[in-house]
Amino acid sequence: MSKRLNLVIALTIAVSLVLAACSSSGGGEAKLIKIATQSPLSGGQSLLGVDIKNGAQLALEQLSGPLTEMGFTVKLEPYDDQATPDVGVANAKAIVADPAILCGVGHLNSGVMIPSSEEYHVAGLAFVSPANTNPVVTTRGYAEVNRIVGRDDVQAPVAEAYAFNELGARSVYIIHDKTAYGQGVAEFFRGAAEKDGMNVMGFEGTEETANFDAIITPMLAANPDVVFFSGIYNQAGVFFKQARDAGYEGTFMGTDGMDASGLADLAGDALVKGGGMVYTSVAGPASAYPKAAKFAEDFKAKFGADPQPFAAQGYDAAAVCLKAIENAAKAAGNQVPTREAVRDAIRALTLEGITGTISFDSIGDLPKAKYFIIKVNATSGAEWGKNEIVAELEFASPGMGE
Repeated sequence: MSKRLNLVIALTIAVSLVLAACSSSGGGEAKLIKIATQSPLSGGQSLLGVDIKNGAQLALEQLSGPLTEMGFTVKLEPYDDQATPDVGVANAKAIVADPAILCGVGHLNSGVMIPSSEEYHVAGLAFVSPANTNPVVTTRGYAEVNRIVGRDDVQAPVAEAYAFNELGARSVYIIHDKTAYGQGVAEFFRGAAEKDGMNVMGFEGTEETANFDAIITPMLAANPDVVFFSGIYNQAGVFFKQARDAGYEGTFMGTDGMDASGLADLAGDALVKGGGMVYTSVAGPASAYPKAAKFAEDFKAKFGADPQPFAAQGYDAAAVCLKAIENAAKAAGNQVPTREAVRDAIRALTLEGITGTISFDSIGDLPKAKYFIIKVNATSGAEWGKNEIVAELEFASPGMGE
């Protein structure tokens, strides 16, 4: 090999190294910012989980302009927690290990959020929840944990008050799915019912998903005015159908875990027969928020379907992340901010979102949150938009609780 060829090769290698160094220090990678999502993207609860991710994705596409103008590249990093605590924690470890991730949106399930957020807390990584309602999510007082929906220690008493005062129910059979969310809601409902003197005729937890005979038989014998199911739609829909087919004529009730079109696909006309069904939700349909009309149109145009509940909250949660990163980056001289700076910027933020004005109290709750009571009129998923909001309420955050 000639000396001239050796020189050419050496110069080529040197130039390549210089270009690589420039790319890593002043090019795209150094200005890369990621926002993570965690929600069930597969399995029985993916109907809601995918739309949380899609809502966040739409927010990044529509609201990243200020960061792009500052020279940043903003990417979404979605994770599938499969509605399973162990998977959520494993994903959380991977999320905090990626230094480009400065904020996160998630989860759907409180039972996944609570253990996963221990990882976020240690790493100083802020997450904004679009859906988690168990009080423990925020009452630990972690600066990294925020939510843009209400809490079960308000939601469940709202449901009980409607059953007692509006439906005239004097007896209830309570069933939960043994998760942090489901059992927590059930216990809050039971406490409120006992205070009102309502007869709690049963209180059972189950992980059954296919054959509910062991629960339905004693429930029918008790013949309660209301059956309150505390869990998620994919389990509840099967139960409601079997209970109605077995002869139950009273009213079904539940909370926001029922709020998915898949419930009607599973339960069909069981939701409107007899005493029908009513549920509470911390997240009304997109139509309940005047500012969300364009979001709903854009969402359907992009993803080919109307947004499921919590999609709009996924959008707003990502909007909080983006604005906080923007503010923290400006304070850092248009450089990539630290996670701690983003975390603190979130708590200092007041944002006009599509679901309302968003700010956070000292533990990461909304100072005031909305709660909806919704009557089911749908007998199929395609009719889910026919459901009727019968009440819209607003309550202050209970704070750290008792």
